[in-house]
Amino acid sequence: MDSTASTSLSSLTDLWDQVFGSQPDPDLWVVIATMVAALAVIVPHNVWRLSRNAITIAHEGGHGLIALLTGRTLTGIRLHSDTSGLTVSRGKPHGLGMILTAAAGYTAPPLLGLGGAALLAAGHITALLWLATVLLIAMLVMIRNAYGALTVLLTGGTFVVVSWLAGPQVQAAFAYAVVWFLLIGGVRPAFELQAKRSRGNAGDSDADQLSRLTRVPAGLWLFLFHAVSLCSLIGGGRWLLEV
Repeated sequence: MDSTASTSLSSLTDLWDQVFGSQPDPDLWVVIATMVAALAVIVPHNVWRLSRNAITIAHEGGHGLIALLTGRTLTGIRLHSDTSGLTVSRGKPHGLGMILTAAAGYTAPPLLGLGGAALLAAGHITALLWLATVLLIAMLVMIRNAYGALTVLLTGGTFVVVSWLAGPQVQAAFAYAVVWFLLIGGVRPAFELQAKRSRGNAGDSDADQLSRLTRVPAGLWLFLFHAVSLCSLIGGGRWLLEV
């Protein structure tokens, strides 16, 4: 009996060390290669139309997470094949909670990338992969349409496979590629929103909703989105390259 308990405790300790312990940094060429790979799925327009779905997951997940943290009731998230999304929550239609929830969308991908870069800089590669998996599972519960469920399942399934079956080098390369993607891919949506607003095609965007909530011009909110994404890219990029 004592032997069985000791074995179980040892297994739990090993699992804890595996997940929350630190792993060695990859070679610099791997970090640069993953950055180039991220650029390859962000810069070309035809590829971006597909890869942008992952940014939408982070965007809508940001709305949902902040809605919950500010005491709002999250009723559902929808992800659409045109890479748009919709997060619905109940609560006061004004006030700080609503403002923070509306502001969380465009800022979520780059801030997640910045947080991921901090974890990788500390050597917590496996912890990052497991944390991302947990967040995706939690988000799946709130998805309310088939396309959204399929997108989150495929994304989450990829993280599970890499976390459980891949070796340390593959895990490291995958983790760095994901973080680069969030950091670089988090920059582009703000510029896309700026272009849409200049053509008058984004009257109900997050920036315009924030303007109505706060009476602060939408252009200043758009500036905030740019500032957060660019600062996150610069700071996160420096952490990733310091291997």
